[in-house]
Amino acid sequence: MAEKESKGTELEVFKGKKADLTHAILQILSNEALVKYDVHKRILGQGFKDTHYGTVKKKIKILEETGYLEQAGVRKTQPGNESILYQATFKALAALKLKTIGLDDLFRQMDEETASDLLALLAQTKTQHQPESKAKRK
Repeated sequence: MAEKESKGTELEVFKGKKADLTHAILQILSNEALVKYDVHKRILGQGFKDTHYGTVKKKIKILEETGYLEQAGVRKTQPGNESILYQATFKALAALKLKTIGLDDLFRQMDEETASDLLALLAQTKTQHQPESKAKRK
């Protein structure tokens, strides 16, 4: 059977175990800031019937640690406690967009100023990873 071709760019955040859950969480939190409990309720409503609340909590924690989610304030919950509101970062929004478009499309629409900014970011990223890659060789 032929594998379905994806138009978008596959990023590490959307690979691995529960990648579809990660995508759903980012998609939900790109629309509005919610507490973990509300994210879990929306996840269940999207067909992730066997997804436990603890799994959603862990995913949100990982996504926050990796810069895809950020705290957006607090909200009183029904029991009277305060819970943290989470929202998608610009990094998450960019990752979601890259998932739907290909790099060729991106480069077709890119102007010189944007290309210059991208080149500077790529150069910065390369220099940040050089010492790490040398350490792995030893």
